[in-house]
Amino acid sequence: MSEAFVLSGDRVPLLRRATALTLLTVSWNLVEGASAVAAALAAGSVALLGFGVDSFVESTSAGVMLWRLSAERNTRRTPAELQKLDRRAHQLIGLTLILLAAYVTWDASTALLTGERAQPSIVGLVLTSVSLAVMMWLARAKKRTAAALGSRAMEADAFQTSACWWLSLITLVGIGLNAAWGWWWADPIAALGMTLFIAKEGWEAWKGEDTCATCS
Repeated sequence: MSEAFVLSGDRVPLLRRATALTLLTVSWNLVEGASAVAAALAAGSVALLGFGVDSFVESTSAGVMLWRLSAERNTRRTPAELQKLDRRAHQLIGLTLILLAAYVTWDASTALLTGERAQPSIVGLVLTSVSLAVMMWLARAKKRTAAALGSRAMEADAFQTSACWWLSLITLVGIGLNAAWGWWWADPIAALGMTLFIAKEGWEAWKGEDTCATCS
């Protein structure tokens, strides 16, 4: 039988930091998603609706990370089991990225085909502006923590937060151009350009090899 994995003292604060960042991600994105969907329905904005759905996808990704982190805190896990869990979590996060890319593609294509024009949304402008700052801070903190833990799952989750930053920017630019000049087509075109980037990272995460450096 494999020897049980003993959690080293220097990893305990890293796991606590990762857990705190992940809980913050879930909390923020649930509030952000609900606010964005409400604002989207009020303004008839496809871009804001996609932004809100993305927030819920990010919450799902963070939930996967909470599961992964709680598994490592269970000292009965062997190094091989932790390595397997890290890969599984990495793949699940990759799947959420692929689903996000598919949704944004459908959402943006529908907006272009229907030519639906949304009303200006002050709530949307403020929400996406605040999201830019929050997502950038979270993404950087997650990347540093992922490197310290040697976790590809955390790295993939950090990328998803970075993707949310870009989608926040795209949404802000799109609804801003629509509000200022009536360029309704700006945000769906920009969103379509981002989907290849998101889908590529999701596919690589899905195929990724076991790289939990500290498990060996």
